[in-house]
Amino acid sequence: MEPIYELRLAALNKLRQTAALTAIVGTKIYDLVPEKQVNGQTVADVTSPYISLGPATAISDDADCIDGLEVTFQVDVWSWGAGLAYSSAQASQAAGEVRKALHDVDLPLTVNALVSIQHELTRILRDSDGQTNHGVIQFTAVIETH
Repeated sequence: MEPIYELRLAALNKLRQTAALTAIVGTKIYDLVPEKQVNGQTVADVTSPYISLGPATAISDDADCIDGLEVTFQVDVWSWGAGLAYSSAQASQAAGEVRKALHDVDLPLTVNALVSIQHELTRILRDSDGQTNHGVIQFTAVIETH
């Protein structure tokens, strides 16, 4: 199985099983966010708040007789609306729960072997629409490939 796909799937499953996170976003944790057409444009078809998987990159990390990859991947938190969602509070809270759920955990991979996974960066920003709070949480994982 492709290591990046396997890692992202394991991370997605872990996030979906994290009670503190689902208390904030419910079941709205996506690899591919549902979409719809509005005035000829494709837009997300989901309510606030939600989580989606962002980009991933991999570089070879081979050692003596071991094939490995260092994978950097991103999880995105999206929040807008009234109350906590109006400020960055809801996005910050959800980003913190994502970090806790994935940092230094043992994610089960069926084909490859996860050596480590570390939180690298969290950014909370306001998107250009002036209303959407966006949390960007990045992790780096080392995988022994088989």
